[in-house]
Amino acid sequence: MTKYIAKIGLEMHCEVSETNTKVFSAARNSYSEKPNTNVRPLDMAFPGTLPVVNKEAVRKALMASMILGCSQPEYMYFERKNYYYPDLPKGFQLTQETKPIPVGIYGKVEFECDGELKTVRVNNLHLEEDAASLDHFYDTSNIDYNRAGVPLLELVTEPDIHSAKEAVAFLEHMRSVYQYSGISEADSKKGQIRCDVNVSIMEDGLDEADPKNWGTKVEIKNVNSFGGVRDAINYEIERQTELKETGEYDKMEQQTRRWDEESGTTIFMRSKVDAIDYKYFVEPNIPKFKISKDWLEEIRKSIPELAMDRKKKYIDSYGLSAYDAGVLVKEKDISDYYEECVKLGIDAKVAANWVTVNIVGELNKEEKSIKDFYLTPSMLKQITDAIGSGLLSSKQAKEVFAKALEENKEPKNFISKENAQISDEGELTKIICEILDNSSEQIAQYKGGRDNIFDYFVGQVMKNTRGKANPVMTKEILHKELDKR
Repeated sequence: MTKYIAKIGLEMHCEVSETNTKVFSAARNSYSEKPNTNVRPLDMAFPGTLPVVNKEAVRKALMASMILGCSQPEYMYFERKNYYYPDLPKGFQLTQETKPIPVGIYGKVEFECDGELKTVRVNNLHLEEDAASLDHFYDTSNIDYNRAGVPLLELVTEPDIHSAKEAVAFLEHMRSVYQYSGISEADSKKGQIRCDVNVSIMEDGLDEADPKNWGTKVEIKNVNSFGGVRDAINYEIERQTELKETGEYDKMEQQTRRWDEESGTTIFMRSKVDAIDYKYFVEPNIPKFKISKDWLEEIRKSIPELAMDRKKKYIDSYGLSAYDAGVLVKEKDISDYYEECVKLGIDAKVAANWVTVNIVGELNKEEKSIKDFYLTPSMLKQITDAIGSGLLSSKQAKEVFAKALEENKEPKNFISKENAQISDEGELTKIICEILDNSSEQIAQYKGGRDNIFDYFVGQVMKNTRGKANPVMTKEILHKELDKR
């Protein structure tokens, strides 16, 4: 069977959620499960209504373009993209396409996939208004206009991606960029991220740079989850490969398909139109406006520390492993939690161990967000301080951690001298000597070369103290006392 490689381009749509109002209207820009509550006359295209550009949405869009290494325009334009769907009351969408460049053009994104650094070129990044959302039922469709007019960033890549795994890694990286920069929550559960996927294949070994070697491009519209993107790409590569093998591929026209989650297949929607069919023209109700160099510099200086920056800091400055650093920065809220732990004075490696193992494990088990996690960084410090002072053993600390979560009480309520570990050298020496005085047979075996008997002595100390003996001190004193006998 002939081997084929895929050429994949993405059009990632992300709502700019961190603005008070929509991009051209005064309606609230906030997620609501109650339909048609964040709506103003402009969103419904009532006669006489005029758009007003949201400056904060433009600022965040320009910031995104800078992060992606794109160039920024001297003047800002908006255009009408003319087509009619029931989710666009005006019959056109306000977007950016041809004049002279959108908020950003020709940048690149570097991201990690399976520990390898990948690069995807950015064709353009533009700001537009989102459409309403449609809910389809058995015999009716409902329209929710809450989403209509929400500022939307569309990132268009060059077809530099070659697998579903790379595509998902790219999308996860971009989600972290939007979250860390404060541009968007980028929450796919709230419909804030959607993706169009373009896929074509060619025979392996041919020159990738020659467009003639690539097959017909197929667009898959509005895939709403990263898992959906992965499955849609894998299915489409398999479908196109089968068409190649059966000789039907050359008959396939450029087309738009949709991803059907229930059947796990892509389904034909329509022949693919070109940009000229949308009949773009400059929006007459929004005059072009100049983007000052001072404002651009102000925006550039306001770009916060991003995930890749934090990961480098965690590895280089805190001495964490690449794996632990990757776990910590994957979700901004978890990274913020860890940052707060370090600021409070918890040792960076100790904090990383608690967050990546105990806390992330608990979140996964309970299917919770860290925002809903009861134990705050200051509460975690109560536990780590108790370990550091010798008041708790690591085993006891985990018990206190579990108890605090179980009863929703601060860890300090379960930390006391009565249940603290024994770290007094004199007290431990007395206990150990009593055990050794009654263990002459085991001492003889130990002296005879049976080193594993040492664990027997440790176990006896723990049994005698009900697990409260400081394990490090116990081993030190045991070695010292055994050497005397």
